[in-house]
Amino acid sequence: MIEIRPAGEADGESLCRIYNHYIAETVVTFEEQPLAAAQMAARLQEIASASLPWLIAVQGAEVLGYAYASAWKGRCAYRYSTEVSVYLRADSGGRGIGSALYRELLALLKARGLHVAIGGIALPNAASVALHEKFGFEKIGQFSQVGFKFGRWIDVGYWQKVL
Repeated sequence: MIEIRPAGEADGESLCRIYNHYIAETVVTFEEQPLAAAQMAARLQEIASASLPWLIAVQGAEVLGYAYASAWKGRCAYRYSTEVSVYLRADSGGRGIGSALYRELLALLKARGLHVAIGGIALPNAASVALHEKFGFEKIGQFSQVGFKFGRWIDVGYWQKVL
């Protein structure tokens, strides 16, 4: 049984293992240096201080993935918009874990009075596009060649959902 619960500082190491895979092996994130648990804990604290959710999917003692919301922009008029992200352990895709995380995350955001959720996706990424569109996100734009990683230029598309 998979449980969705809020992430805590003690989850930092597990979150790092998941995220550092994406840093080292994919263009999903544009970060290029692995994170230490203390850095991940600081990110958790930043999200918490903004009163936004960070959820993890666990099975027993194993963290299988996480999803969180972050501030879209710093200007106060953006306060009802948020950017959402989801990351799964490399061996946990295709099991509905991303959907379970997003279902809970989007419900929490709506309950907290947020109005728009935005997902940025490094392209191509059929699985992430499918997940977002499954939850009613619509593609609203694409930036060409805005990221450079692993010796190639990467496009980023943006999807949004009015909650």
